[in-house]
Amino acid sequence: MRIILIRHGDPDYVNDSLTEKGVREAKLLAKRVAEWDNVTQFYCSPLGRAQKTASYSLEAVGREAVTCEWMKEFTYFIDDPVTGRHGVPWDLMPAYWTEIPEMYDREGWKNTALYRSNDALLPAYQEVCEGLDGLLSSYGYTRHNNYYLTDPAKKGGADAEDTIVIFCHLGVTCMMLSHLLGISPVPLLHGFFLAPTSVTVVSSEERMANDAIFRVQVMGDVTHLLTGKEPVSHAGYFTEPFQG
Repeated sequence: MRIILIRHGDPDYVNDSLTEKGVREAKLLAKRVAEWDNVTQFYCSPLGRAQKTASYSLEAVGREAVTCEWMKEFTYFIDDPVTGRHGVPWDLMPAYWTEIPEMYDREGWKNTALYRSNDALLPAYQEVCEGLDGLLSSYGYTRHNNYYLTDPAKKGGADAEDTIVIFCHLGVTCMMLSHLLGISPVPLLHGFFLAPTSVTVVSSEERMANDAIFRVQVMGDVTHLLTGKEPVSHAGYFTEPFQG
């Protein structure tokens, strides 16, 4: 199975839509998506910037997307203990979070004071995990401990390979990858940048009968922007993106 995760285009957060640049990015993305064969289903966050981004690709391929509430951005705000910023639960100062060993632990991060300071945060993370597992189950992949058991009948056969495309957001993508890979989301949120309209590809490796584990093939790819001569946006990044 292949999961393609796409971040929305350059955001107009005030209006929950796209900037003019974001529209250009989404149109270039649509040309790329139109070349993908055999996409089983498209899914989308309910938020406007993701819906707008997806609209150009869906129009290009004549398809519709299933909107899933749990795919919305992970905006469960915390108070940054260093800067006092009240906002998304990442973008923390390195001298703070890197000194807390639990931040690197797949379960330990949940027990830190920071991530327990918003009562809605951990239930929301669980909702993302359960939403993703429920979606994968419908394609024949059932969570078993830290990997997945496969059901060839539900998959459509032992050699069947479904491809799903999810239009969503940077934060929730890291939460999904955290669950799939069995690691803390904190290093993902702070160690990886997913540019607007970037493409992340995760595929299942099924080396043993009925067992599967997901592995990242591509993370944050922006080939469509570079070939389209559209600069990579820095939205969500604190340095200048490489433009080559």
